[in-house]
Amino acid sequence: MVNKEFDLHDIVEMKKPHPCGTNRWKVIRMGMDIRIKCEGCGHSVLMPRREFTRKMKKILEKSGES
Repeated sequence: MVNKEFDLHDIVEMKKPHPCGTNRWKVIRMGMDIRIKCEGCGHSVLMPRREFTRKMKKILEKSGES
């Protein structure tokens, strides 16, 4: 299984692309719910953590903070 360890400001790929054609999302809020922002059009989506981990395909870029 793919590593599902994600952090704030990571760029992730979801299983289904956004209608704008981009499949790069930035994690901008973490908690019980995860808010992700489309890197193409800037649309943001809030979803429960469980749903997010199920729909996330992989992490494309880790955040620069450690």
